[in-house]
Formats: sequence, C-alpha cells, structure tokens
Amino acid sequence: MTSRPVVVATFAAAFVGAAVIANRLAGKPVPFLRWSVIRFALGARRLLGEGQVGDGREEALAAHVLATARRGDLDDVIRTIDEFAHTRSFLMNVGDEKGEILDAAVRSARPALLLELGTYCGYSALRMARVMPPNATICTVEINPANEAIARRIFEHAGVGERITSVVGSIGDGGETVRRLRDEYGIDTGTVDFVFVDHLKSAYLPDLLRIVDEGWLHPGSRVVADNVRFPGAPDYLAYMRSEEGGRWRTTEHPTHVEYQRVLRDLVLESEYQG
Repeated sequence: MTSRPVVVATFAAAFVGAAVIANRLAGKPVPFLRWSVIRFALGARRLLGEGQVGDGREEALAAHVLATARRGDLDDVIRTIDEFAHTRSFLMNVGDEKGEILDAAVRSARPALLLELGTYCGYSALRMARVMPPNATICTVEINPANEAIARRIFEHAGVGERITSVVGSIGDGGETVRRLRDEYGIDTGTVDFVFVDHLKSAYLPDLLRIVDEGWLHPGSRVVADNVRFPGAPDYLAYMRSEEGGRWRTTEHPTHVEYQRVLRDLVLESEYQG
C-alpha cells in the first residue's frame, strides 16, 4: 500500500508540472512557474557555495551568446542575455529593469575606474561598459573561476575585453585579492570612482568597509548595491541608513527582482562623503 506522504508528494509534483506547462502555453506570465526558476530555487544551496546553479545554465548562456549575438555588438550581446533570461533560463544578474538604475548611476558619476564585486556571467559589467566614459575601465572580481572564464569569453565577443579586467578572488579572502588589486591592477588610494556590489549578500558590508579602510574611495565616489531587499542585505541597509548625512548620502530605488514583476527589491545608490 502506498504511504500517504508518497501520494501527497506525487500529487504535488503532478500539480506543479501541470501548472508549469499551463504557464508556458500562456506565454510564461507567472515567473515562478518556469522550470528554470524552480531549478534555481532548488539549487540555492549550491549557488551560495559555488556561484553556479548546477544545471549548466551559465555555460549554456555563453554558448548561446557566442552563437547568436553579433560579434562586436555590445547592445546585441546585452539584448541576447536578457532574451535568454526571459525565455530560456532565469539568471541572477541585475537584469533589465534594475539595469536601467545602474546605467543612470554610471552616467551621472562619469567614473574613470569602476570596481565590481560579483561578475557572474558579465552582464552588469557589459551594461556599465556601454554607458561609462570612453577612456574608463572596469575591474570586476569573481570568486568562481568558471564564471570568470564565461564572462571573459562574453566580454571578448562583445568587443569590450580590453576595457574590462576580470579577477578571480574575493575581497574577504584575508588580503590576497586586495593585494593583487593594489599591486597588479593599480587600485590604490582615491582611485576608485564607482563600485557595483552584487555578490554574496552577507559580504556586502564587510567588503565595503574593507574598501573604505584601504582608502580606495574619494569624496564623490558612488557605490551601487543590488538585491538589498531580496534576497536581502539587512546589515548593509542598516549601515547606510545609520550613516545617512554623515559618511554617506544614499538614494533608495524601489524596484523588482530581476526578470519578473512580482517580488519587490531595493537598489541602493550611495555617494561617499569622505
């Protein structure tokens, strides 16, 4: 005789499968009823530990971009990544809606040197490269070597490989990456004009404080942080609010989690006062 838990699990699986199929036939109006989103949620533990979902979507993205996006066309590469995330597999990059907030911040700051924490597959670096001044450069730090390699291939395909330097490492690794950024990549006192933070949420605040302690920022440097509400960086949000009008001046941008309009999110844009 089949046990009640097995019957319930079987029924639930059948219900979810039917709902996903119905959602697909309806044009995917419900973002959570996509297999790629469900697999993303089920792979959350691996994602936090390794930086990839575990179903090969990151490598599939690179293959798709190189096969379908026009080589040397930055706009088409960005469009292709967005299309992939909307129609094939959900991606944890900043996305098109929040990407416009990032674009506006970079245009306003007109930075010469940008530092990114959390490259993933390179989407946000591409967006920043599109709107930053012609002679500006980006240094992007990614803890997962496979992600860094994927991003580098995409940067080269988009024609911006010479303007974006990708570094495997972590600000919180005990000083090794900080040393390399300083000694090998020229990031030093007062040189960083713009920081985009989109990596491990619990690392937002300690990594920012390390950057401040290193003296890399200057009055007027901007720091933009994604996913402050969801999945959330509560200590970072509390810090910025407590420092408002003192060391920092912050604009809070209400928005949505990438590639959907149901879950709400918050992007912080903070200007360092010194």
